[in-house]
Amino acid sequence: MEIQVAKRIHVTYATIISETITSSAQVRGTGIARRTPEYIQKKIESGDAIIALDGEKFAGFCYIEAWGHGKYVAHSGLIVAPEYRAIGLAKKIKTKIFKYSREKYPTAKIFGITTGLPVMKINYDLGYKPVTFSQLTDDPDFWKGCQTCKNYDVLTRTNRTMCLCTGMLYDPQTKNNNGIVGRLQSFKNAFKRDKK
Repeated sequence: MEIQVAKRIHVTYATIISETITSSAQVRGTGIARRTPEYIQKKIESGDAIIALDGEKFAGFCYIEAWGHGKYVAHSGLIVAPEYRAIGLAKKIKTKIFKYSREKYPTAKIFGITTGLPVMKINYDLGYKPVTFSQLTDDPDFWKGCQTCKNYDVLTRTNRTMCLCTGMLYDPQTKNNNGIVGRLQSFKNAFKRDKK
């Protein structure tokens, strides 16, 4: 299995990626915004995507969106082909795109919204924290991406303050924002302060 930054030669996978995202949303019965093959091709061509391949066979995908002039970065379209699920591939893809985002946008806050418990756990392990939607980007173009989700009416009814998704944020300016090690260090620091 190879997990890599997608290149122009990978645009041939755009249709299967789009179809896999759509079929996953139907099977799960949850809100997942649809992504057209053209949109996925654009992300691949711009160097803002990670693809997992088993030889020549598509296994998984995720892409980066930058908002607010690079102040915020979102990982979207995380998908694993059905035959590669439950083997830890989603976590490997998410870890790869997280590291890639940190290199490409070192000062950006990285966020995501999801209804999927496995993705929430992966994000938490990477150092993300649950946040209210008001702590995410206010860029209207980001929220337009939710229009194809079946829960979009909830988002609009609440003036983008809440939805069925959970918002999660990694802030590189926040100390101890690096998963379990950071949380343990934070606990130790608090304990030291209390002893003084």
